[in-house]
Amino acid sequence: MGVEQKLASFFKLDDTTWQQHANPWSIWTRFIILPLLTLAIWSREWLGMYCWIPIALILFWTWINPRAFAKPKTNRYWSSKSVMGERVWLNRKSTPIPAQHQKMILLLNIFTSFGLPFYIYGLSQFHLWSTAIGLLIVVVGKLWFLDRMVWLFEDMKNEEPYKNWLY
Repeated sequence: MGVEQKLASFFKLDDTTWQQHANPWSIWTRFIILPLLTLAIWSREWLGMYCWIPIALILFWTWINPRAFAKPKTNRYWSSKSVMGERVWLNRKSTPIPAQHQKMILLLNIFTSFGLPFYIYGLSQFHLWSTAIGLLIVVVGKLWFLDRMVWLFEDMKNEEPYKNWLY
């Protein structure tokens, strides 16, 4: 089981939860998670051990977020298609995807991972610029990844089992 499948398993994403997660509110509210987590981790300077309270709340929100919103009336939004593209990506062993997507997604994951050392160093040392640069790289990488997921879904939407996913 790959990392992506382990994450999906951890989040307990079934068909219903994936449909709820395709709600644009679910996608866009996830983008506040990393900045809030950054603030919560930095709050150890002011809150001491109590910083674990906001950290725990943010981690709980991360887990509950895919379930927090109703299934959207339509899933033809860019953000909804990004979620469906993630499902296609996770299903790539059962239903192969075009090679150009695999290569680009690997490159995007590498790009995003370049931000992590800056981010982690910045958080550990209270270094604002390292934290900000790392956060920027990770967020831009995630947005670019989601855009690629939309492209992947658009390329695969007429294949089984994805033919009936749009409504």
